[in-house]
Amino acid sequence: MLKGLGGLGDMAKMMKAAQDMQAKMAEMQETLANSVVIGEAGAGLVKARCTARGDITGLDIDPAILVPSEKEVVEDLIVAAIKDAQARAAQRGQQEMAKMTEGLGLPPDFKLPF
Repeated sequence: MLKGLGGLGDMAKMMKAAQDMQAKMAEMQETLANSVVIGEAGAGLVKARCTARGDITGLDIDPAILVPSEKEVVEDLIVAAIKDAQARAAQRGQQEMAKMTEGLGLPPDFKLPF
């Protein structure tokens, strides 16, 4: 008579798994927001700091390169350092996502929809 209720247990398990995944995603986002990566350019003359989410938080420029005639070079180094920091941030994000999907029993290259 209550045969149809067997599926409710499976639905409850799926809902619990979805809630667990949501909690793990929130935890991962928090970890990425608090992790700092540093990108460099010009053999370390310019360094850019950003969170592992890709938000730039600072620059460090060696004063030796702050010569007015080298303005364009400095600008290029700043852009390169920022791009390096963002690439490192993306890599860190992928590493954290791989850890999370592995913990859920998903293949490492599994792409979540968010």
